[in-house]
Amino acid sequence: MKYFIFFFLISAGLNAQMMTSVYFEHKSYELNPESKKKLDSLAQLKTSLKFKIFGNCDSSGTNEYNNKLSEDRANIVRHYLQNKISENIQLISVIGLGEAKQINDNSTDELSGKNRRVDVFIENAFAPGEKISRNALPNFLSTEISQMKVKDTFALPNVNFVGGRHVWLPKGQSEIVKLLKILKENPRLEIELQGHICCDYENFDGEDLDLKTFNLSFTRANAIKEFLVKNGIDSNRIIARGLGHLNPVAYPEETELDKTKNRRVEVVLIKK
Repeated sequence: MKYFIFFFLISAGLNAQMMTSVYFEHKSYELNPESKKKLDSLAQLKTSLKFKIFGNCDSSGTNEYNNKLSEDRANIVRHYLQNKISENIQLISVIGLGEAKQINDNSTDELSGKNRRVDVFIENAFAPGEKISRNALPNFLSTEISQMKVKDTFALPNVNFVGGRHVWLPKGQSEIVKLLKILKENPRLEIELQGHICCDYENFDGEDLDLKTFNLSFTRANAIKEFLVKNGIDSNRIIARGLGHLNPVAYPEETELDKTKNRRVEVVLIKK
């Protein structure tokens, strides 16, 4: 089964935590006009932020060649941003990962193209001793549809996942069945499933230990989507996205319960 994720720019309110990617032609580290436009938009951010830049390759070259090419891609992004960003933005790391962080199996040209990329992680640093405990979101399964607003985000209580996997814990099964029932009874509803991970704050996303891809937050959301589609919901009504570690429910993760809370999928109402 092939899994891939379209990376995107997202905003987390005042925290301004984001991630975006730019893509490259085969064996190239040249920025195209679309990539330059995307990087220009990043350079306009006014909040005090830290950028981490990671270069990636598909698997078509040798390890030595891919490591060098990924470094060249990361550095070309760094050089481009350095000439544009203001003093409030720090470039704190620039790393070439070679082919180490594949997000799919390279079985088609399109999938290979998603591995030929530079990821830019943009985030506020957590202050020493800072703790985050997010207020509970409304429960999608118990909120009246008439009370829901388009673009609002809802929780799926008890839908949490095994560490490093896109397999939900047993207590989540009955909740996902309830979600299926709501979608069947309300055929106009369209939703976005947003996956999250715990623990890994050096990378945007985690490794799916079953699939050996580095898009764990996406594969968690997509696992629920696949269950819903298999049970009769039109796939066009559901978007699956991975948000990595950008919106922790609990930080720092001091207990196993904190980690479990962050291994979750939330629901955004797209249409009703």
